[in-house]
Amino acid sequence: MNDHASHASHIGHAGHAGHEEGGHGSHGGGRPGGLSVSEDGYTLELDATVLTAGTRRIDFRVTGPDGLPVTEYVPEHEKELHFIAVRRDTTGFQHVHPVRDEKGTWSTELALEPGDWRFFTDIHPVGHDGTLTLGIDVAVAGPYAPRPLPEPTGTARTGAYTVALDGALVPGEASELTLTVSRDGHPVTDLQPYLAAYGHLVALRVGDLGYLHVHPEGAPGDGVTAPGPAITFVAVAPSAGTYRLYLDFQHDGVVRTAEFTVETTAAGHGNHPQEHHGHHAHHGHHGHH
Repeated sequence: MNDHASHASHIGHAGHAGHEEGGHGSHGGGRPGGLSVSEDGYTLELDATVLTAGTRRIDFRVTGPDGLPVTEYVPEHEKELHFIAVRRDTTGFQHVHPVRDEKGTWSTELALEPGDWRFFTDIHPVGHDGTLTLGIDVAVAGPYAPRPLPEPTGTARTGAYTVALDGALVPGEASELTLTVSRDGHPVTDLQPYLAAYGHLVALRVGDLGYLHVHPEGAPGDGVTAPGPAITFVAVAPSAGTYRLYLDFQHDGVVRTAEFTVETTAAGHGNHPQEHHGHHAHHGHHGHH
């Protein structure tokens, strides 16, 4: 499986918006995913949870209720498993697509700086009613200099691209977030499909890195959804607070990531909760593997 990047992200799975099993319904406003290493009998097992820094191979498996590694998955957004790594200070975000052997062991490469990390697997095992997000803590040895949380901002930069965020996260309610992509000041109208969407959004709650399921409005080839510059998502914030958003989009054959800090707003409070326009969100690694 080819993975463009340490930065290829994804959204919570369209088509499962009403799924409430395990509290992962996109519109239910229930608890976010990824807070548990084991759920509904499925467990995330890493070969090692204390790692050395640098670019290194990670081996892991997901075991099922029978205690055996899961080898049958329902593909979601073109992949059997989406693997996300982020340092607990919300830097270093990477989303990769590991390769699985016939025995159920997955392997991938990550670029890891020293610090405390959270790894997530987003999966839909055959026989399970819907998707699951499992999470596990990992310690990467070495001097750790945590970075302060970037201020809330309405724009983010990644290379020559600027992404503007419009919309609000509302606690307990489904709300629209629209992200508009421009390059060198010009709207991008030829975004490329990536994992069956024009953009992929991961949202994590600051404080516990709870993983929100977000889904896009429309899809490439549906005759309605334009390939940019605007990409619209529906999200539910399970609680008031601060969240980190990671948008991935593909243009000119490269997947790029824009990062935002967003604070929730009360319903009907307007569509611009970010008051610090002009500040750029911090970006972690931008090397593509």
